[in-house]
Amino acid sequence: MSQFVAAACQMDTKDDKQENIDRALAFVDEAAAAGANFVAFPEMVSYIGPKDRYSDVAEPLDGPTVQQFAAKAREYELYVHTGSFFEHIPDSDRVYNTSVLLDPSGNLVDTYRKVHLFDIEIDGNVEYRESARVAPGDDAVTVETELATFGLSICYDLRFPSLYQTMAQRGANVMLVPSAFTMFTGKDHWEPLLRARAIENQSYVIAPGQIGEKPSAPQTYGRTMVVDPWGNVISKAKDREEMITATIDMAYLEEKRQEFQTLEHARSSVYDSS
Repeated sequence: MSQFVAAACQMDTKDDKQENIDRALAFVDEAAAAGANFVAFPEMVSYIGPKDRYSDVAEPLDGPTVQQFAAKAREYELYVHTGSFFEHIPDSDRVYNTSVLLDPSGNLVDTYRKVHLFDIEIDGNVEYRESARVAPGDDAVTVETELATFGLSICYDLRFPSLYQTMAQRGANVMLVPSAFTMFTGKDHWEPLLRARAIENQSYVIAPGQIGEKPSAPQTYGRTMVVDPWGNVISKAKDREEMITATIDMAYLEEKRQEFQTLEHARSSVYDSS
């Protein structure tokens, strides 16, 4: 398919899990009505609240959150990227921060578990430690579909260009970045980082974000956007819950990759830091 319509949903997720999922499912209805072939959601789509409840709200991959999204994918025959939710880990106090891609038949195509976790310590004082509650994934994930080859990532991953370069070298041409960027970092870093990842990898970037004040968490920045392979922001959300759409043009992407063949000129043997 040379073109497809992507929808990216900006949400103000709180601590009522089913209420959050119900709003997300309504966005799938809206995306289908807008003619979208693909719809994506932000990080922590189903729950943002006290961290000591992460294990309580976590689910297996075949749990109710994925099943409800899968039913919508089947109903409208479109791809659904669930954003991320907390996945249960047997015999562990921690969870995975996991995203799932569902095909138009509602089948689980692939899964990504957030690789880079946000831990920060300044002057010996722990400011934030995501790894206390969340276990890291270990794999870069690319997913080939009839629409595009998607590269999967989550939020803090955005600050690690090697992950995106790896996915691009494996064929990814549309990068997904479901996020919950804080207001403090988002106002200065969100758009420049998204545009950089698009330009570096000559890829589209679809970045659905969280917005608003959160229970037991920092205020989030929002500004959900879609960036093209030239680094142009082709769609951006306002400061509210809403869905945006953009046409993903694979012929345009290939044109830009022919004009600047940086992916072919990469010399990974030089960059090896091991």
